[in-house]
Amino acid sequence: MYVHSNHIPQPPHSAGLRYQGLRPRIDASQVPSPIQLVEEDRLKWEGRVYMTLPGEYAPASTSDFTAIDQGSASPKFARVTTWKFPSSSRLAHECAIPLAAVFQPFAELDRVEEPVPLVHTEKSGPARCERCRAYINPWCLWVSGGTRWKCNLCGHDTEVSAEYFCSLDANLMRLDYRQRPELMKGTVDFVVPEEYWAINPPQALTMPYHTHEPRKTGSRPPEPMKYIFALDVSYEAVQLGLLRSACACISRILFGGTGANGATLDACFPPECSIAFLTYDSTIHFYDLLADPVKMLVVSDIEEVFVPLQQGLFVNPIQRRDILESFLEILPTRFENASFREAALGSLLRSCHAALAGYGGQVFVFSGTMPTVGIGQLGGQPNETDLFNTDKERVLYQPRDNVWIEMGQDCAADGIGVHMIMAPIKYMDVGSIGTVATLTGGDLLYHPRYDPLRDEIVLESQLQRLMRRMQGYNCITRIRSSHGINVTKSHYGNFYQTSPTTLEFGVLDADKAISVALEHSGRTLSSRDTVHLQCSVLYTTVSGERRARVCNLALQVADLAGNVFQFADLDTTVCHMAREALASRTKQKMSIVREELTEKCGSLLLGYRKNCAAASRIDQMILPEVFKTLPSYILALAKSKPLKGLHVSSDVRNYHAHRMNSMPIRSLMHYIYPQLMALHDLEDDVALPYDDEFTRIHLPSVMRSSHTFMEANGIYLVDNEETSIFWIGHSVSSQLLLDLFGVDDIMALNPKLVQLPTLETRLSNQVRNILNQRRLRRGRITTLLLARQNLDAAELEFSDMLVEDQNNGNLSYTDYLALVHKQIVNVLKNGGSISGASSMRGGPPW
Repeated sequence: MYVHSNHIPQPPHSAGLRYQGLRPRIDASQVPSPIQLVEEDRLKWEGRVYMTLPGEYAPASTSDFTAIDQGSASPKFARVTTWKFPSSSRLAHECAIPLAAVFQPFAELDRVEEPVPLVHTEKSGPARCERCRAYINPWCLWVSGGTRWKCNLCGHDTEVSAEYFCSLDANLMRLDYRQRPELMKGTVDFVVPEEYWAINPPQALTMPYHTHEPRKTGSRPPEPMKYIFALDVSYEAVQLGLLRSACACISRILFGGTGANGATLDACFPPECSIAFLTYDSTIHFYDLLADPVKMLVVSDIEEVFVPLQQGLFVNPIQRRDILESFLEILPTRFENASFREAALGSLLRSCHAALAGYGGQVFVFSGTMPTVGIGQLGGQPNETDLFNTDKERVLYQPRDNVWIEMGQDCAADGIGVHMIMAPIKYMDVGSIGTVATLTGGDLLYHPRYDPLRDEIVLESQLQRLMRRMQGYNCITRIRSSHGINVTKSHYGNFYQTSPTTLEFGVLDADKAISVALEHSGRTLSSRDTVHLQCSVLYTTVSGERRARVCNLALQVADLAGNVFQFADLDTTVCHMAREALASRTKQKMSIVREELTEKCGSLLLGYRKNCAAASRIDQMILPEVFKTLPSYILALAKSKPLKGLHVSSDVRNYHAHRMNSMPIRSLMHYIYPQLMALHDLEDDVALPYDDEFTRIHLPSVMRSSHTFMEANGIYLVDNEETSIFWIGHSVSSQLLLDLFGVDDIMALNPKLVQLPTLETRLSNQVRNILNQRRLRRGRITTLLLARQNLDAAELEFSDMLVEDQNNGNLSYTDYLALVHKQIVNVLKNGGSISGASSMRGGPPW
């Protein structure tokens, strides 16, 4: 892709940084294009099958592919920063590629792929190693005539139980291995017996809530999930329309109906599950759903909360449909004259914990204001301007009261996941209250200045996604490794880490990924060895069955730096670096976090230069094939909302940090480097169905995120997984406007458009198909904005998504690449390291 000869001037944007010193002559169209590599990989794997045996380079996370499980987990479930593990810690240090793995245990598969097999075990449960407790898998060896098996992680021989025994063939394979998925597939689900049931947490010296019943101890039988919907009925939530929207969306979740976008929705609430409703302002309101009409019980003591009823709190919505439909319809009118401006959110969460203690489940909390009364009450807004870019800025990204951490930990230990739907009109302290969702594995949905006409369609789509996706609760996760490498205690994601090796989730779902750092244990590996990783998740299904999902990954070993780089994985490396940077926000200045990202990028490229291209001229820019676009992604990461150098509200930073910290790799790559597409140049045959079922389309190519590739007579769509923006140039043809929006004048466009009109034109069909394809992949829609050139405020947001431009308090891509290259040349000439005295922290490298 080349710079457009008459490209548009840079749209209104946040300030960037200028390159200091002599600017090298670099043609922007000749620098490595991240889009080119993405498109090449996408086209390479379109319609192809990936076989998961170790030794093959995996498709990029952004490519659509079909995987066949041959005993090692699909890249959709597990990815590593390099698919050929360095043989020694010295080699790993020289290459400077971070050793890490990212697991997405409940990732959704393509409809043509074989589903994860379900294995029904004997009463003793799945076969496991006696020493390290690893699960049986295809990489274990059978010895002693099949009476024992050797663990591929620790090497220990474990005796085979009588009911699991089978004779071996001449190749020392079990005769029944084709009938046992756990011996053939890298990812399996085991149905597990009573000894694997969730354990109730030990009783604390002081209970966080009052209860007349003794605390449950020991194991808890798995049962269908319980749901609580907790609604803010304080003045601001009611006036914003959040209460009315929430009731309408919940009703359609339970019973179906016509959605906010006019489409017909089927009920998606699990039929075997039960539901409860709470409302809150300065008091907590419980509802007896067995009564007709529904009775409200008010708990005014918000410092020592309790559940005031034992029967009628949870009901099956199908059995009580008429009552619940009437209840949800009347509830907004009951509080339409609300006068209480306080909201006891902390006390509400303790009440939900009390209602679900001993069972586990999910809580959906709708909140419109910062909690100023009750448990965990918070004061006014800190002076963020004075704290910005100082050592004290880190306090903005931590809870102001440790009780929010305690609530999150208590809920996670009890198997309770908390989703928080926030609609503030002013500061809300997401850094404090969002901690509960972070520690329990829940989601944050953030709709500032909530407008039902604009936001309800998005809110409903998000809630539908929360209900429909694959998920489990009461989850415990452990990641194990084979001899020669260790799983460090550095785990990244949204969970409660109870020990260096144990992660607890109140709820874990298909949209969550875990990152973990790896290291050598001191032993040098042989190139003939195979490195093994095993991620196990013990969870309870929504329908109430206890299972263990096990993902096994096998990797070959490399003893040459060239092989390590050749099989490196850019997407996983960027993901891990992003999560390390997010974790550092609470420990050091934000400017140092961004500098460390640049240093890590430069060190990795320097490692390739020293070990694989040492004979080249010192001043020549040499980039590894896999990582040649790494600088563009690191720059884009430094420009993301949680990390950018400009003043951004701490609420916004904390919300986006929560999202990024658990995003799947594909979503994260699209988030930090948004997809930009020219809609006025679509070919006639793209984005139209080509299969018999009219479900598959050829997506058009995307373009580089810079204004230098745009023209004023075009229409562009940019999408960062959170927001989709249509940018319309001032010279666009009236026919394009008519075909896409149904008007022929740019001034007649509605800047508050929330969805595209359905028109019988080719362009309208193509663009709606593109949006629908992305919706199907994500499972939800994004906020839709319209930005007319030099007319609409949304153009500022659009321009900040053009991450290759000079904006967001940072350099342009070409200048940043020149900076990284200059650092590398400086080290090659003068010695030292990029992260040492010769780094940019000691002064500019020019």
